[in-house]
Amino acid sequence: MAKQTFENAMKRLENIVQDLESGDLSLEEALKKFQEGMKLSKFCSDKLDESEKRVSILLRDEEGGIQEEPFEKDLLEK
Repeated sequence: MAKQTFENAMKRLENIVQDLESGDLSLEEALKKFQEGMKLSKFCSDKLDESEKRVSILLRDEEGGIQEEPFEKDLLEK
């Protein structure tokens, strides 16, 4: 099985939402799709968290130059 990508997971999640919104599924089918959707949602959330950790923020130093800092949420609060 191919490695899951964020983009593929999002497409599948969109399809699941459409299926659930259609109202054409049995209760059992809807529960299975909901469960799959929750797993995909967690996968996507985890991928976004990983990406966020890899982002660098460019900050101006005291001399007006730019220095690169690793992304940390607490840097946004400065």
